[in-house]
Amino acid sequence: MPKAAEAQKALKLTDIPNIGPSIAADLQGIGVHTPADVARMEPWQAYDALRGPMGQRHDPCVLDVLLAAQAFMNGGAAKPWWAFTAQRKALWASKRKD
Repeated sequence: MPKAAEAQKALKLTDIPNIGPSIAADLQGIGVHTPADVARMEPWQAYDALRGPMGQRHDPCVLDVLLAAQAFMNGGAAKPWWAFTAQRKALWASKRKD
């Protein structure tokens, strides 16, 4: 299934680059139902909220996926999730200082 080349062409979660059926289902479980919701979500809070439905925290790379999806939905280029690993690590470090 082809992914959207531009944010405005993403009509459902799985149209967003890096979002497959499993992550889409996880996002829906925490109230993120549309691409517009992804644009507005706070990736760290969404990642942390996934602990509830799953009973445990996801792999940290899921946060990379959420960062990539949000960046795309806010006008960024479609990039592979691993392009956001450095950003995730910096975010992780800043959040863990609290």
